[in-house]
Amino acid sequence: MRHKVAGRKLGRFTKQRRALYRNQVSALLTHEKIVTTEAKAKEVRSLAEKMITLGKNGSLASRREALAFVTDTKTVDRLFSEIAPSYADRNGGYTRLLKLGPRAGDNAPMVQIELVK
Repeated sequence: MRHKVAGRKLGRFTKQRRALYRNQVSALLTHEKIVTTEAKAKEVRSLAEKMITLGKNGSLASRREALAFVTDTKTVDRLFSEIAPSYADRNGGYTRLLKLGPRAGDNAPMVQIELVK
């Protein structure tokens, strides 16, 4: 039984899953919205919100922690200079999930995850 076990495995090994999350969060911060499956989006949402919270903090330690996860310096610079300051007066809830319906190939529920303006 999986009582009180947080997170989704998404049918991947740990390293694959971590790489997927990093790529999805980087794409979300770069393009401000992405289309993915509902399960992936729900996992990415919490990680993206943590990155934005680090950006709001703005310290060197926060920047290094964000760089350890995102690894793209341009994306992290944009996070700290543009994205995070726009959420200065907001306490969480930086992302939104919009359901798009099932995917044609395998009927997977698709959503669009985007940053709230």
